[in-house]
Amino acid sequence: MTRRVLIAVLGALLLAAVGVTYSVFTTTHDRTPVAAADGLSLTGPRIMFRSTAPGSKGRLAMVAKNDPGGPRSVSALNCLRVYAAGGTGTCLRQDGALTTFQIAILDKNLQVQKAIPLVGVPNRTRVSADGRMAAWTVFVAGDSYNNGRFSTRSGLIDLKTLDMVDSLEFLSVTLDGHPYKAADLNFWGITFTADDNHFYATMSTAGHRYLVEGDIAARTVRTITVNVECPSLSPDGRRIAFKSAIDGNPAKGWRLTVLDLATGARTPLAETRTVDDQPAWLDSDTIGYAIPHGPADSDIWSVPANGSGHPALLIPQAESPAALN
Repeated sequence: MTRRVLIAVLGALLLAAVGVTYSVFTTTHDRTPVAAADGLSLTGPRIMFRSTAPGSKGRLAMVAKNDPGGPRSVSALNCLRVYAAGGTGTCLRQDGALTTFQIAILDKNLQVQKAIPLVGVPNRTRVSADGRMAAWTVFVAGDSYNNGRFSTRSGLIDLKTLDMVDSLEFLSVTLDGHPYKAADLNFWGITFTADDNHFYATMSTAGHRYLVEGDIAARTVRTITVNVECPSLSPDGRRIAFKSAIDGNPAKGWRLTVLDLATGARTPLAETRTVDDQPAWLDSDTIGYAIPHGPADSDIWSVPANGSGHPALLIPQAESPAALN
């Protein structure tokens, strides 16, 4: 997690606070056309995202999957980050005051079913494929070990039982096969498996970043490999797309990469620009991600998941993609 990401999030908050004067459904200076938002639902084939366009900045929006550069339908929901799967959506958003936040759980018609307060600035969210599990990551400050810099917290909830893990730091950690405890544990970027009990995430400690697998019922996490950030599990459950720190050093930027869980093989993708995002699988062969331009604007790009081809602009003035099937 980087200072640039935090600045972008805080910038988005400021824009969201002043952006209420914009029209939600029409604009005269936006380079992307806007359609009526009536009847929006979490059904496909569509791509859901957070709009960064001037006339709809911060709004949850959708485009047809077969025409991603075409007219976007814009909802009334103002979000900092969004995701959806299995008829359940999540919207990380302000909770009244500018400095308080929540994760809003949405039904298939984008109605808020539950709102969970978050302690920290929201940054990542994911939903399990069947819509039962939801997760979030926030930035927090004040950890004594971190010298005033920002740390991360990740939590999750079972929307069927309402059982919740407020922070993965409460789970038992096994590092390289041995029990491990440390004050500087940080977790971010949860992605769920199909069984609704296991998940993958990034864990950092002692200057190293690990891919971890978690078991919710057993309340455990174990390390799998190093230098994996913001993992995203493929629809077949066999591969993880992630951002890999160049030469193991985040200061040099990140390269989008896909990990084969069975063999451990890593495939760098054709996107050579730095990508500071949790990638999303648009289908079993395609990865979506955001590239920022300017302090509060981004475009969604796509790239083949097998390392071939080249990046392609998918949705202008957008970020936080989620494919709806």
